[in-house]
Amino acid sequence: MPMPEGIGAVDLMIGFPMRDKKAVYEYLMRGIRDEETKKEFTFPAEYMFKEVPDEADRESDPIATTMAEMDKYGVEKGLFGLSEMAIEAAERYPGRVFFSLEVDPNDVMKAVRRIRKAKEEHDLTAVTMFPAGCFPQVPVDDRKMYPVYATCVELDIPVIVNAGIAGPRFPSDCQHVERFDVVCYDFPDLRIVMRHGAEPWEALAVKLMLKWPGLYYMPSAFAPKYYPKAIIDYANTRGADKIMYAGYYPMGLSLERIFTELPNVPLKDEVWPKFLRDNAVRVFKLDR
Repeated sequence: MPMPEGIGAVDLMIGFPMRDKKAVYEYLMRGIRDEETKKEFTFPAEYMFKEVPDEADRESDPIATTMAEMDKYGVEKGLFGLSEMAIEAAERYPGRVFFSLEVDPNDVMKAVRRIRKAKEEHDLTAVTMFPAGCFPQVPVDDRKMYPVYATCVELDIPVIVNAGIAGPRFPSDCQHVERFDVVCYDFPDLRIVMRHGAEPWEALAVKLMLKWPGLYYMPSAFAPKYYPKAIIDYANTRGADKIMYAGYYPMGLSLERIFTELPNVPLKDEVWPKFLRDNAVRVFKLDR
């Protein structure tokens, strides 16, 4: 039951300390209406988090900082958003940095071309989408999403999609977990990973993962003590191959907090290696 050491974890949502967090999230602010978020928050979901990691100072090396944190807590590999900094990190730390690409399907062909270019030039590992954060919003099962899904199938890469109530103060119906049902039906070869908890529909997420072979889940942006019980129970039974670790450093959680709380998560001994590493390596094909 205790979390084992020395596994070499894979973190499916990690980044580098930001020098201006508010500027990084400016693209989301066009959809924000409440004054508290506009005037007081450095990032749109700030109300949900405590002890958020500090911004980087101008003299620091964000790449070295993240890699030192990964080494400290036994994280061997990470999935980083594709950027110039991530490309540099991959050159400095071979085999430890993999790339994801965030796309907005409102411009369908631009999204498809960006995916193809990133795959060709940087061996893209995953595509990510935030339906509630698109402007305008694009539901999980919207027709604009379908060319992105088809491209991911063709290129044999998974897609990671936010599921459940959005953290920023946006409407959330576009991310209702029920919407994944028809997507899995229409794309039986697609590997799709639900991101950010799927609450309050986590029990439905379990039902759909039981039903669809290509549907997975990662508890990104959740401190381990808040992992949904339905997800833990599923991981310990029929879902041992479906649930995989993802953090939220440095956006809202520190690796120190995550790995301090993780040992208290009641996973079975045989589930820990799958959760921390094996499932991610298999689903994202990190060993090819």
